[in-house]
Amino acid sequence: MIESSPAARPRPLSPHLQIWRWHITLAASILHRATGVALYVGLLTLAGWALALASGRGAYLAYAGLLASIPGRVVLFGLTVSLFFHMANGVRHLAWDSGKGFSPASANATALAAFGFAGGAALAVWVILALNGAL
Repeated sequence: MIESSPAARPRPLSPHLQIWRWHITLAASILHRATGVALYVGLLTLAGWALALASGRGAYLAYAGLLASIPGRVVLFGLTVSLFFHMANGVRHLAWDSGKGFSPASANATALAAFGFAGGAALAVWVILALNGAL
């Protein structure tokens, strides 16, 4: 017969961020989740823009003025970076789904590539917008 002790057994400890050594794949994993949340904020921003557009000229100009302000542009640039990083990291996940890219060297390289792509693509989009007078 199995005997159990009346005292509670200690619960197993799970590793925490203070225990893990920070590395690029850890940062990419956390930022993938954070950029997903940021894209929900971007969806609300887009819905607000559509609502302002449907509400008339005054509401649209007020909303466009808010987005054209410096804090608005910072948020829009952050959303642009979030979109490109989430997309690039999603491609990494698609590669993983096919069973490729699991080696530490490959995972580190693709995480670094996702960060580089996000920054470079966002800068390219904003430079093109500035050169075309859209900013």
